[in-house]
Amino acid sequence: QLQASGGGLVQAGGSLRLSCAASGRSFSSWPMGWFRQAPGKEREFVAAISWSGGSTYYQDSMKGRFTISRDNAKNTVYLQMNSLKPDDTAVYYCAARNTYLGGSYYPNQYEYDYWGQGTLVTVSS
Repeated sequence: QLQASGGGLVQAGGSLRLSCAASGRSFSSWPMGWFRQAPGKEREFVAAISWSGGSTYYQDSMKGRFTISRDNAKNTVYLQMNSLKPDDTAVYYCAARNTYLGGSYYPNQYEYDYWGQGTLVTVSS
């Protein structure tokens, strides 16, 4: 029901925009988040956005480089990633939390109910 796309290979300093499209149901009233998992590491929080898009929350190391946004008319959430570093290499997952008209402060992966399949981002040095 959640399909992440937009990953790929990019050089350090480059940019990518990930998309997470929902199908089968609308997630427009729910908070959404992005997480990532690098090889051999735990899944970590990247960013989250409230149901309306009016509130966002980021992991500190992503602030200023990553921007989460959403288009509820398209049932899609985005993650714009700029100034990418090799340490950003990971599989990126989008997720939705079943909280009607929820906010953005959901940094724990266990707070989410639906997950996309992930898209691989590789940043070369």
